[in-house]
Amino acid sequence: MALSPSPFRFALLSLAVASAFAQAQPTTLDELVVSSSRSGTQIDESPQVVTVITREEIEQQLNFSSDSSQALSNLLPAYTPNRQKMTGSGETFRGRKALFLVDGVPQSNPLRSTGRATHTIDLAMVERIEVIHGANAIHGLGATGGIINFITRRPSSSETRQHVSVQGTTPTREADSETLGFKLDYRVEGTHKDFEYLVGASYEEQGVYTDANGDLVGVDNTQGDLMNSRAYDVFAKLGYWIDDHQNLEFEINRYDVTGKQDYVSVDGDREAGVPTTSIKGDPEGKAPRNQVLTTSLKYQHDDLYDMVFNAQAYSQQFEGRFGATLTPTFQDASIAPPGTLYDQSQAESDKLGAKFTLTKAGLFNNLLKLTGGLDLLKDTTAQTLVLTDRYWVPETDFNNYAPFLQAELRPRDNLILNAGVRHEYAELDVDTFQTIASGNSVTVDGGNPSFEETLFNGGVVYKPTQWLSLFGNYSEGFGMADVGRVLRGINQANQDVDDFLDLQPVITENREVGFRIDYQPVDFELSYYQSDSDLGSRLEMINGTYFVKREKTEIEGYEATLGIDAHEKHRVELAYSYIKGEFDSDRDGRVDSKMDGLNIPPNRLTANWRARWNNRIDSLIQASHAFDRSFDDPEKEFDGYTLVDASVGYRLPRGKINLAVANLFNEDYFTYYSQSAQVNDTRYFKGRGRTVTLGYSVDF
Repeated sequence: MALSPSPFRFALLSLAVASAFAQAQPTTLDELVVSSSRSGTQIDESPQVVTVITREEIEQQLNFSSDSSQALSNLLPAYTPNRQKMTGSGETFRGRKALFLVDGVPQSNPLRSTGRATHTIDLAMVERIEVIHGANAIHGLGATGGIINFITRRPSSSETRQHVSVQGTTPTREADSETLGFKLDYRVEGTHKDFEYLVGASYEEQGVYTDANGDLVGVDNTQGDLMNSRAYDVFAKLGYWIDDHQNLEFEINRYDVTGKQDYVSVDGDREAGVPTTSIKGDPEGKAPRNQVLTTSLKYQHDDLYDMVFNAQAYSQQFEGRFGATLTPTFQDASIAPPGTLYDQSQAESDKLGAKFTLTKAGLFNNLLKLTGGLDLLKDTTAQTLVLTDRYWVPETDFNNYAPFLQAELRPRDNLILNAGVRHEYAELDVDTFQTIASGNSVTVDGGNPSFEETLFNGGVVYKPTQWLSLFGNYSEGFGMADVGRVLRGINQANQDVDDFLDLQPVITENREVGFRIDYQPVDFELSYYQSDSDLGSRLEMINGTYFVKREKTEIEGYEATLGIDAHEKHRVELAYSYIKGEFDSDRDGRVDSKMDGLNIPPNRLTANWRARWNNRIDSLIQASHAFDRSFDDPEKEFDGYTLVDASVGYRLPRGKINLAVANLFNEDYFTYYSQSAQVNDTRYFKGRGRTVTLGYSVDF
């Protein structure tokens, strides 16, 4: 697609589209408050693009797959098509990393990114997903591509209510006991006097996947796989109302997904177009898994001297284990003869943090609202080699604190000005360590490098009419490069952590302009953005191992969404994302090379039609098309594909039956990651073929 975005072209397009709607009838804009903004911003008053994925949409996606990154990919065109694996390395949002949160608790690991942040909670426990597009520092480091905040359920009734659901999934070709999957989900919730409670649990077993031809999809024995796995989630939330204005809430979530270790992969032949497949076998080592324990205690006072005060303390224990391999990286002649040593790595991260926010509205005759606060985080990260008890990444402490102040000024009823400042102070603490044998067993002097950055944001929202909202935004995001990959990549003597350039932070500048239109029966949003970083963080695979490249990167793109309420019970939505990204390969200060599929998603168009035919029957048809994309490396040329899913639900006198078909037309395709992220025969995976899921749920 030969589109070259520019602010001038965008302005012309904006005026043309706005004029096209000029004769329509106005309607009231959505007044949904986005809690992830931390200042109670309404979605139609945000100076940047915000998407809220509702509970209904989540449930519809769960009919097709329990994979949370699949749901995000289906609903967010700027999100990379998911890999259908346990690890989502290479899945980006607007070409950069997103900060994943669960009720404001960071799930992304700041020092050793594993790509597992989308698999820390079952979507059955989630009420909605709030997505803020583009780099920002609202919740601190990590949101160079945006924020994806999973907001968990809370009791919806004063009576005790229970929910039970069960579903089974099978491919339509070559179905047998090994390819079948099932999931159970239970929840109880209610209130008693000043207490409210919700407890949920789920259990799932997934069979081995098949492609459109009925052949087994290749299992990723190293990075981890969702197929041929079992997972469980236990979630509890307990709230107590101290009085009408004060609430205390505690929640805990335990999530685990572990491979069954019943299959081994068989390399494909990329040049011949032969995919990686699977056969029965016993992989070496322990099973890959994701194991996460997240706890949070929140306090809110919504009338503290006419202010709203929020405080949260949290902890997270994360353990991401990868599969055993015979890679040259793990060889050590002092342990075993070269070429014979199997080993596997495990990333471990323990977080302790706190967030404090105070908001005062109505200042200066309701012209000004101020929100201030302080965020604290301590993260201890290491990556061990499980089978030989070695450190691949030394234990590293990350200490971060950040005070912030955000202002919202309304000089006129139809004009909103936003400005904010956040000061980030971060310090690393790395002890002196020795690299493994493949890194020449060199000693690296430890240190305490610290970074101090002041981040700014500013935005404007102008509403010339009730139906039109124009917005512009500048924001800065702060994140660390993958420190673990940087440290484990050292192989030369006389290195000092304090002087190592690659530990500098990633500061990303995001500029965005756009408009929103809400006319009955049409709503439309269009935005143009630029995302630049003078010292970016690009992944590159070398000899089977990821390394971090620190280079200038520039990304720009368009996002557009169109919704039509064709009838009071029928809604059609279209969404499109165009994106391109380049980096400075020769370090001359100018970008000159295209970012590959490991770092940037394809241009994508999604569409869906939701219908409620009567009180008993509802349906969904959704489609996603990933456009072809070319790269500097001709071997990474991406051949686009189209996937279509359909589901129908029928309400019984007691309960509801859902029938869903994913990949309705049985599209035969290689995944985006397999085509464009790397060139090898081991991970040349095809996508999943057509599957049918039958489910039953009942509330009582």
